[in-house]
Parts: sequence; structure tokens; C-alpha cells
Amino acid sequence: MPLVAGSVADLARAPELRVALDWFRRERAWINEQHLKLCRVPAPTFLEQKRAEWMADRFQSLGWESRLDRSGNVVAALPGRRDSATIAVTAHLDTVLAPRSPDEIKLSGDGRLLGPGVSDNGAGLAALLALAAAWSAAPPLPDAPLSPLLVANVGEEGEGNLSGMRFLCRESNGSRPKSFLVLDGPNTDHITCRALASRRFEVAVTGPGGHSWSDYGAGNPVHALSRAIAEFTSADFAGAVANEPTPRSSFNFGLIQGGTSINCIPTEARAKVDLRSEKPEKIDEMASLLAASVAQAAEIENNRATGGRVTARLKEIGSRPGGELREGAPILNCLLAVDAFLGIRSRLDCSSTDANIPLSLGIPAVSIGAGGQGGGAHTPAEWFHPESRELGLRRILLALCGLILAE
Repeated sequence: MPLVAGSVADLARAPELRVALDWFRRERAWINEQHLKLCRVPAPTFLEQKRAEWMADRFQSLGWESRLDRSGNVVAALPGRRDSATIAVTAHLDTVLAPRSPDEIKLSGDGRLLGPGVSDNGAGLAALLALAAAWSAAPPLPDAPLSPLLVANVGEEGEGNLSGMRFLCRESNGSRPKSFLVLDGPNTDHITCRALASRRFEVAVTGPGGHSWSDYGAGNPVHALSRAIAEFTSADFAGAVANEPTPRSSFNFGLIQGGTSINCIPTEARAKVDLRSEKPEKIDEMASLLAASVAQAAEIENNRATGGRVTARLKEIGSRPGGELREGAPILNCLLAVDAFLGIRSRLDCSSTDANIPLSLGIPAVSIGAGGQGGGAHTPAEWFHPESRELGLRRILLALCGLILAE
């Protein structure tokens, strides 16, 4: 039976669930403390192990059985309930930037947490710990045959290429959850139920190098790479991508490297580019144009050169598949009913998150915020404020209980 706002109200009135929901209010200080501590453990993509071990220890101390799987994910289940955990609540461990020292993660005078990763995804990881603690202190569904699986996963950001979620969703993994509730960032104003596809490429141009004066005329990889970027981002093409309302698409050259000295002709230049679109065919079109731009730029540089030639190579370094929930999916109906009960005005959106993998495989999944307010993600000025965090946590717990009862 579909969950509606009225049945959510009945669920919230259950004595056990009332106690669990109230736990979030009573333990605000504890949740904030855990949030601060976990963010002080650096976890850049590919180097999440220290934070994973910290999270595993915290789950154990809260009465959950936890382990690190072969991909580095932290997987926690209630004692003896691993086989009954068909619904996974996940939050990614890794951050784009990492604190250089614990003191870089700090509290401001207005109660905000400041520093890399405090919002994305410190908010989601703190919510996992709050959920684990509340469930142990006041089990909301003591008689339910099913229970949740809590996962702090690796590889969501950058070139991690969703590696942790890919492992969880492997067909060969016999204990794969039947649905996923992904916690990513703080804000509760959205439900991501469509997966934004993307492809990432590295452009590498090599040449003989040399002295800027005596070897002048040799093919210059930096010049060729710059020309390739200029060609790809030319006014006509860039305008078409930016101004075409549907499908919405984007491109970004996020990293450029090359050269060793101002008076040396470089031997190598590299750039990494991110291509995204709501329509996968558009990404393929952009990828073809990128390849043509790189080839043309190398040809122009070699025609100009009077010495050694450059060689250009385009390599795909990541791909996130698209997908979407089917119409009337119970997981979405459940969340909408919970939002109606709590008075949350959320919108359905399309974004790139860990939910991309299960959605691409036809596994029900949504990505939502974990509560609170935040901003400055992926910058040194990232911040999180715990105001309204409790609302997000109540939303997660009600939705999770509704999904368990609906199984």
C-alpha cells in the first residue's frame, strides 16, 4: 500500500518511533561533536582509509557490526541482521579537498562548522552516525523482519568514478541491497531521482621540448593544448551548450598542467575535462567534438613548427551512467509522503551522485540532503550550520521505516 501523509502520521505516533525521533532533538550536541571529529580525519579521494577506520570504530561503539569491504567501504548492520538488511542508507567518505591539519576544521562564533568537507559530505556521514545511535538507543521497529544497512562508501568525488557504489551494486555481490537512500550534503529542498550522466577525459600533448631561444620552432605542447581548449570552447559551440534549454549540458576544463620553467619549451601538457548532460547522446556529441578539437590543434601546431612535432592523445578517465526512477516508484512515493507530513517543500531534480549506479541498473535509489544548511562545497571556504539538522534526520528515519514496512 502506498505511503501517504496520513499513514506517515500514524507511523510517527508509534511509541517506539516517537522515542527515536525525539533522540535527534535530545542529542544535538553529540551529533555536532561527531560531525566535527569525523571531518578532522582527512579523506581525499583514494585515501579514505583513516576516516573509514574511524567510522567503523564509531559504528562498533554504537552497537553495530561493521567491517571494511574489499573496495574500502564501511558496511554496518545490526548484530545478526546482515542478511535482513535490504535497504541501504549511504554517505560518501571522500572529499575533494582535505584539511591540512585538524585545526583547519573549526567552529565559528555563530555555530557553523568551517573547513573542507564539512558540508559535502560531513553532513551525510554525521547523519549515518546519528541514525545508528538513535536506532540502538531506541529501536523504532523492534518487531520488523528487515533492518537497514548503513554504508560509508569510497570514491564518490572526482576520479573516484563511484567505485564504492559500483562495488556495492555488483551483480556478483549476493548481499546487494534492494534499494538505496543516498545522503549527500545537507539541504532538504531536493530529491534526486534522475541520474546525470557524465564522461571525463584527459588530454595529453607531448613534444621534444628544448630551450626557449635556441630550440625555438619546436612543437610546443602547451601551445597545442591551449589551442585545443580554445577551439572546443569557441563562442559558437559554448553558446550552443549554455543556451540550449533541453537537454541541459555542461563542460569544464578543471585541471591544466605542463611545463617546468619559463625558458623551457615543455615536453608535456595535460588537461582534464568534465562533460555532463541530461541526455547521454549529447555527451557523446561533445566527446566527438573534443576529439576533433584536439586533433586539429595538434595539426596546426605541427604545421607551424620548424622543429620537432607534438603528439596528442585523448583518454577517457571516468564515466558516470545516467538513469531514473520508474514512475510511481515506492521509494519516491514514500519520500514525498514524508515531506508532506513534515512540511518540507522539496523538488525533484537531476544530479550526479552515488545514486547514478543503482539507478542505471534499475535498482530503486534516491539522493537527498541530510539536514542543516551548507555552502561553499569543493572550496576552502566550505561551511555547515546545524540549524534544522533535526528536520533532515527525522525525514531520513521516517522514510527508512516506511520503506522497511513496505517491503
